[in-house]
Amino acid sequence: MEKFVVRVQKKRSCTDDARSPQKKLKLESDERMKHEEEEELEEEDDEHAAFAEFSDPVPWRKIEAEGLDCDYALLFSKKEADELFKQLEEEVEYSTGEQARVQVFGKVYDIPRKLATYGDAGLTYTYSGVTRSACPWTPTLEHIRDAVTKTTGQTFNFVLVNRYKDGQDHMGEHRDDEKELDPLCPIASVSLGAARDFIFRHRDARGKQVRRQIEPVKLELAHGSLLLMNSPTNTFWYHSLPVRKKVSQPRINLTFRRIRLDRKK
Repeated sequence: MEKFVVRVQKKRSCTDDARSPQKKLKLESDERMKHEEEEELEEEDDEHAAFAEFSDPVPWRKIEAEGLDCDYALLFSKKEADELFKQLEEEVEYSTGEQARVQVFGKVYDIPRKLATYGDAGLTYTYSGVTRSACPWTPTLEHIRDAVTKTTGQTFNFVLVNRYKDGQDHMGEHRDDEKELDPLCPIASVSLGAARDFIFRHRDARGKQVRRQIEPVKLELAHGSLLLMNSPTNTFWYHSLPVRKKVSQPRINLTFRRIRLDRKK
């Protein structure tokens, strides 16, 4: 193909215009081959572009709606996920006392699940009226965090750990939109254990006085899965993990976040 390109760029003599039919057919064939190769290269570029935002591509499923942008994939195999769940059961120390409660509309309630916070030294996170300090990373939490970073290209300095003993444990509708969170960093949610339904509801489609008819978005978060909640999802959509009485097995969820280090400035 390079030989052909060089040839057509050379100055032609008067005799070059009188091409034989065979030469003309050969040039047309070369042009078709060049066009086909260019199309193949364009297709390859499109594939690379689709994965450009991820440093270590896995088969992602895109989940989109008005103002909702998420990516979902299976990050760990069943064998890996089983081992990680077992290690977390041994390593994670969950909050007790006041740290195991939340404040909603001025009233204090016990959290309907177990909760723990881990991260870089000195970090705090205020969630539902309670400020929580980060415990030092455990080896397993570091391993999972690094796997998420390798896959997404994003770095995280904090993780909220929620343990649901069965389908009775749950989480109400809320948005992860606290001011200390870096708005440019997605929230990465890793699920281990029992599969649970996860529901998004648009802010305009909530409550008794619904302003707009927008269908909720429901997912099932599988064992070993990773859900990325990209901006502006947490601006417009609430999410929840509702009660599921038929679920009898435990689940551990890790939501990796990036706390802004300049938030007090």
